[in-house]
Amino acid sequence: MTSTGPEAIGRARPGVDPRVQAAIQGRREATESLLMELLPRVRNLVRYLVRGDGDVEDISQESLIALIRGLPSYRGEGPFPSWVDRVVARTTFAWLKRARGTEARRGEEEALDLVSVPSEDAPPDEYVHRRRMVMLLDRVPDEQRHAMVLHHVLGMSVPEVADELGIPFETIRSRLRLGRAALRALATGEEGGPR
Repeated sequence: MTSTGPEAIGRARPGVDPRVQAAIQGRREATESLLMELLPRVRNLVRYLVRGDGDVEDISQESLIALIRGLPSYRGEGPFPSWVDRVVARTTFAWLKRARGTEARRGEEEALDLVSVPSEDAPPDEYVHRRRMVMLLDRVPDEQRHAMVLHHVLGMSVPEVADELGIPFETIRSRLRLGRAALRALATGEEGGPR
């Protein structure tokens, strides 16, 4: 069993990016630099997983905190971005579960829909396409949305998605099929014809 206590933090891990290793060792500058680099990735994934823009910043901050706390547990056995994605997905799902409990107690509130400002780095067409896809995803049931994001955005296999969500394999396949059909219907309905 691998130790994640204080003695493990100082130990170098073979195959781990030196910047990630420095952050694991607690070097503040390296941690800040790494988090700034990861922030757009974290925000995008959170936005894909949640409906509307209202809670994206809060969930992203909670995800970054989870990443900092979890850095000592990263063993370098897989790509660092994949590890980050899984931490962010788990944090987001935990947030959504807590939010469902809170909403049940206080009733439904209308979601705040903020307008995003495109990045100067992203080509305008790509930004418009991504924003349109996120808006379409907002209209797909959460169960299908989560399965599709984990499978198509994060590139997880169907068995990995089933394991991550704690749901049977066949249920994930069904949710993926239904989600793709729903997205296709929504896109076709918006365009006024097949795409």
